[in-house]
Amino acid sequence: MGLRNLFSVLSDPCRPRRVQHKLLDILVITVSAVIAGAETWTDIANYGVMKKDWLFACLDDRNYPQCRA
Repeated sequence: MGLRNLFSVLSDPCRPRRVQHKLLDILVITVSAVIAGAETWTDIANYGVMKKDWLFACLDDRNYPQCRA
């Protein structure tokens, strides 16, 4: 079971029109960054920037089945 499946049961309490990023995307990026060694929010943000292209491909619902690290 992947991270997306585990987190998909969570509901996002934010108003859809005011959301810039999906809760599921934020959680997957955060967990991925921590697994990669991130220890601070700055580390997580830097991981997101460094892996931006890969993350966009993986978090896009159309590409997810083909995305492997």
